[in-house]
Amino acid sequence: MASRRSKSPTTFKPENTVSFSEKDFLPTTRAEMDAKGWTQCDVILVTGDAYIDSPFIGTSMVGRMLEKMGYKVGIIGQPDIKSDKDVARLGEPRLFWGVSGGSIDSMVSNYTATKKFRNSDDYTPGGKNDKRPDRAVLVYTNLIRRFFKDTAPIVLGGIEASLRRITHYDYWSNKLKKPIIFDAKADILLYGMGEVALDELVHALDEGRDYKDIRGICYISKEPKSEFHQLPSHAECLADKEKYIDMFDLFYDNNDPIAAKGLCEPVDSRYLIQNPPCDYLNEVEMDEMSALPFTRELHPFHRPEGKVKCLETIKFSIMTHQGCWGECNFCAIGVHQGRTIRTRSEESIINEAKEFRTYKDFKGIISDLGGPTANMYGYECNKKLKLGTCDHQRCVDSRHLCSSMKPNHSRVRDMMKSVRELPGIRKAFVSSGVRYDLITEDKRDGYGYLKDMVEHHISGQMKVAPEHTQQHVLDLMGKPGKQTLVDFKKLYDKLNREMGKKQFLTYYLIAAHPGCEEKDMTELKRFTTDELKMNPEQAQVFTPTPGTYSSVMYYTELDPVTRKKIFVEKDTLRKEKQKAIVVKKDTFASGFAS
Repeated sequence: MASRRSKSPTTFKPENTVSFSEKDFLPTTRAEMDAKGWTQCDVILVTGDAYIDSPFIGTSMVGRMLEKMGYKVGIIGQPDIKSDKDVARLGEPRLFWGVSGGSIDSMVSNYTATKKFRNSDDYTPGGKNDKRPDRAVLVYTNLIRRFFKDTAPIVLGGIEASLRRITHYDYWSNKLKKPIIFDAKADILLYGMGEVALDELVHALDEGRDYKDIRGICYISKEPKSEFHQLPSHAECLADKEKYIDMFDLFYDNNDPIAAKGLCEPVDSRYLIQNPPCDYLNEVEMDEMSALPFTRELHPFHRPEGKVKCLETIKFSIMTHQGCWGECNFCAIGVHQGRTIRTRSEESIINEAKEFRTYKDFKGIISDLGGPTANMYGYECNKKLKLGTCDHQRCVDSRHLCSSMKPNHSRVRDMMKSVRELPGIRKAFVSSGVRYDLITEDKRDGYGYLKDMVEHHISGQMKVAPEHTQQHVLDLMGKPGKQTLVDFKKLYDKLNREMGKKQFLTYYLIAAHPGCEEKDMTELKRFTTDELKMNPEQAQVFTPTPGTYSSVMYYTELDPVTRKKIFVEKDTLRKEKQKAIVVKKDTFASGFAS
């Protein structure tokens, strides 16, 4: 299955690329199309977020990429779902509709872990959660079909579609659901970050070529693909929970562009075909994408309804890299973004920081200089870069770090220093989480990295995510043991004392994860009180989300490795009790910099 990348090393530079004399929004109204002299958009993107023109918003990134290729792109954010007043206001696209639930899975966005409706939405103007429908991908696709018969192809993308692309457990209905492309009745699903797949797909559609061999897409077929991995059928997964684990194992192990094969899943009388993943962007391409002309503002169409809260944190933040190989079992980043780090150049990051100074409301504060895991910037496993991710062998788990993975904080330290020393930059905070086990593992630069963080990049507190302390729960989570946390805290406290600072650690903890009982939360509470000298405030009840091993555990009540029975708390009140145990306020002699 060939890739355009194999023939041309860089993408997003076709001959009809447009030039940018000044920043402007992509059209979201007919008047904007008329002002540009457009009679029709090539692509219309429909999203569960308001139109926020930021590199942190996937739909805006897709729109800007397509614009740079020379295509006419319109965006419709949070359309009214009861009429055609929004979905039809730009007309019908020439090439395809792109549908996304938004920056967050709509069910996660709309409901808490205990299934209570959330009243607020950081991506909705005014903050009131009244614009994003449940199962937004399905709703928007049906909305298009209702008002546009025999229309251009509908392409699903974004995290909601990506993580639901095979048979998946849906916590909110407590059922196994079919691959979302079947329920949505869409034509194509573009999964993962998908930048290269998007480039190839839009050209194939524009040129009238067959797109079904493009890497990084899913589609429905009447015939199986014998050369692909044959997944257990949807019906088999419904009948046998171990078959569902078998299916997820194959799915999880085939997400790497180098090592993966395609997947074929029988669904009723048809087949889901998932082509192997598309190539990752290289550093030059990462830089090109980061230089796209985002306004970093909410589109004026939405402004009368109020501000969007997310801009407070993302407007002047810098994403330094993509991907994460931490492989926490409750996290879907590895499945969606990939388990290989793709790093931007220092020059690109510095240029973005310099650009912030041209904004009138920039006060010299960079909100975040990081990524999915801030201290994975700038290094990777050489074996993985050559051969792809390993099957059934993780870079890091609850017991050890693979010997092939050599944490190296030297490049991230140099990058952070270059940014914080720029004229006009008062502070460059690292608000993204860090892996403290990688800091202690790096004997050459780990101490220096933490010293830099404590001295320059922390806004009063540093985020770490131990999640738990009981080893059997940590094993199921894929998180490091508690002694690593104790050692890290001692080092952190020592540096704060030496610098005369009183900065704190913020601990993220999870209640009611599969394998966790009330007695485990009681022991976690004892540990935080006696060893960490603090009262946790950031505990959350576990939410089973599609695309994670923890959700597989929650549904099957089995350890996916040993296939042995595990305890899973499914009663809502008892879940809340687990959380209450650990967040209960205790009085104790406070330790310094706890």
